Amino acid sequence: MIRRWLFADQLGPHFLDAPRQPVLLIESKSVFRRRAFHRQKAHLVLSALRHRAAELGDQAIFLRTDTYGEALRKVSGEPLDVCHPTSRRAREFVRGHDGVTVLPPRGFTTSPGDFVAWADGRHGRLRMEDFYRDARRRLDVLMDGDAPAGGTWNLDAENRQPPPSSGMPVPAPPMPVEDEIDEGVRADLDRWESEGIEFVGRDGPRLFPATRREALARLRHFVEHRLPAFGPYEDAMLAGDPWMAHSLLSAPLNLGLIDPLDAVHRAEAAYRSGAAPLSSVEGFVRQLIGWRDYIWHLYWYFGADYGAADGLRATRPVPSWFRALDADAVEARCLSDVLAGVRDRGWVHHIPRLMVLGNYALQRGWRPADLVDWFHRSFVDGYEWVMTANVVGMSQYADLGAMTTKPYAAGGAYINRMSDYCRGCRYDPRSRLGLNACPYTAGYWAFLDRNRGRLRGNARLGQAMRQLDRIDDLPAVRAQERDRGDEAP
Repeated sequence: MIRRWLFADQLGPHFLDAPRQPVLLIESKSVFRRRAFHRQKAHLVLSALRHRAAELGDQAIFLRTDTYGEALRKVSGEPLDVCHPTSRRAREFVRGHDGVTVLPPRGFTTSPGDFVAWADGRHGRLRMEDFYRDARRRLDVLMDGDAPAGGTWNLDAENRQPPPSSGMPVPAPPMPVEDEIDEGVRADLDRWESEGIEFVGRDGPRLFPATRREALARLRHFVEHRLPAFGPYEDAMLAGDPWMAHSLLSAPLNLGLIDPLDAVHRAEAAYRSGAAPLSSVEGFVRQLIGWRDYIWHLYWYFGADYGAADGLRATRPVPSWFRALDADAVEARCLSDVLAGVRDRGWVHHIPRLMVLGNYALQRGWRPADLVDWFHRSFVDGYEWVMTANVVGMSQYADLGAMTTKPYAAGGAYINRMSDYCRGCRYDPRSRLGLNACPYTAGYWAFLDRNRGRLRGNARLGQAMRQLDRIDDLPAVRAQERDRGDEAP
């Protein structure tokens, strides 16, 4: 068989055609020289790659070189094939090498052909909900004949509960146990730092699976013990519980350790057996065959220029305290805690990403392309394909609605309703003006005012725009937020 070149995000068995297929694995040091990645992300990727090499043994050639090109020269003359890479840069690199055959992508549930056929048929109206329903039908997931299970496609309305006052009723997720491979990775990263390679965030014990065995253990535990509570509280936040009932599977999924359709089938089996409610299972399934695939395909479908979209003319650079994950500089309790979560774990769940980090950046007018890079580098599950549409389209509305119907901007009332952050915070979510004015509440109105002309026709913002016109102290709010600028709130 032709030797299969596996990138470090293609590490599961579903990226091979046979159990004993010969493999090429490459660890490129120059990747870490180009960008300052989170220290724990660098550790996770290297640990996963080295663990896979150890599992494959003499089935694999494992090359640790400065560049990919240097590694390929060591195996020149041997034909290789590779599953479609997950970034444009990597795709162009492999296409530029004779003797390397590029295969269709794996690790997703919808093929490029099926997505393009769906998207071209939408005549410019691309909405995840429509794609998700199409995927449910094609893949026969949570379907009862031609109808959705339970008679409803989307159970979001049941999955927006605030956090329980007594804490989450779920056991903690299983954590990996580090081994000698992790010890070697940490020593190498220490040495690289001494040589001048920079990282962000803090080092710490590995929190996410680096092997398929660890990933499957976390998946089984989630389905058996955490999935029932996932749905109702998937949008909730608690200062003392970063995990809530989330699966913590995004990192191993994006490393290719888990086949997403396998995870979907396990969740559906839990619903069919009565072990998990439909609302939780539907929410989880939507994240995988809906949102995850949607984001992946939009990365390619929208083209290379999409990442530079800036329809709201957000031109301010991301400030140094945010780039450096300096949570201690921030007094706003929600933003401080979430930024500390990124600093200490390289991960927070999707609502802190969208409604705390992204929401603040949107209100302040920070450059979307800079934010794509920041999320890519700072999160253990961050990749260019993951973050481009998530940040440009959903979080920052820089495409003016190409993939979402409204900006995800909100004031302090949303954070107060969906978290415990506002209790004990020096800022009052009900106040938009004065020393105790919540920067999210004030920032929300300043954002709408700044973008009146660009957002006036958005039907979903009609009520907010009418309310904006009735705010008597709006000039003072504008001045206050202009003075606040990009200083840590």
